Amino acid sequence: MRVTFLGSGTSTGVPVIGCRCEVCQSPDPRDRRLRPSIRIEWDGASILVDTSTDLRAQALVHGIRRVDAVLYTHAHADHVLGLDDLRTFNWLQRGAIPIYGSAETLADLSRSFWYVFENVQVGGGKPAVLPRAVDSSFEFLGRRVVPVPVLHGSLPILGYRIGGLAYLTDASVIPETSRPLLRGLDTLVLAAPREQPHPTHMHLARALEEARLVAARRTFLTHIGHDLLHARVSAGLPPGVELAYDGLVLEIEDRDEVVF
Repeated sequence: MRVTFLGSGTSTGVPVIGCRCEVCQSPDPRDRRLRPSIRIEWDGASILVDTSTDLRAQALVHGIRRVDAVLYTHAHADHVLGLDDLRTFNWLQRGAIPIYGSAETLADLSRSFWYVFENVQVGGGKPAVLPRAVDSSFEFLGRRVVPVPVLHGSLPILGYRIGGLAYLTDASVIPETSRPLLRGLDTLVLAAPREQPHPTHMHLARALEEARLVAARRTFLTHIGHDLLHARVSAGLPPGVELAYDGLVLEIEDRDEVVF
């Protein structure tokens, strides 16, 4: 299984508009961060986790020509505003695209993108999507997709596990009831926007503690803000933990030791 980080930034992206800080002016390409999303591929399948604000640019950079499904974590702007760009994939694929998420997330999407979900004129085109509410694990193109409930502040959202990968962006708390779903991971992805405590996300030290508790073979930190200079922070991370960056590609060992 192959994972590409299409964007590793927070809701503002990095550089932040109007900011002259060290990170926003950094010449290191790893400090240039689009809004958060990943692409997962296996056996010809191509799925996205979230459709970030920057989906069009991400698809062009990475040559994405097919999207078989989207897994939505929640409906905040930085994770969903690229939904309208799915219509281009509809044209390429000549078909609708299933989108998965909690019932609450799909309801939020239907309000934000009302024209997609209502019977209104097409005009220049609108995305053709097939909403699929997620309340338990399901099979998709030969793989089991396991929703992992987490908290984003007080908001219940979903992470996802597929084989040896778990992607838990925006989590501030991993409930004890979700921990059995994270046993035997090859790769864990957590959000860590900054070094200082955050009201709705894990900060760096908290994410490192969660990485220790989950004990995946390796952990990557994403949803990174302009407080974290890639080279400086990377030098202080413990073995097995790395900062993600835009364009990072991972090959995932298919550890699936959990009995669901």
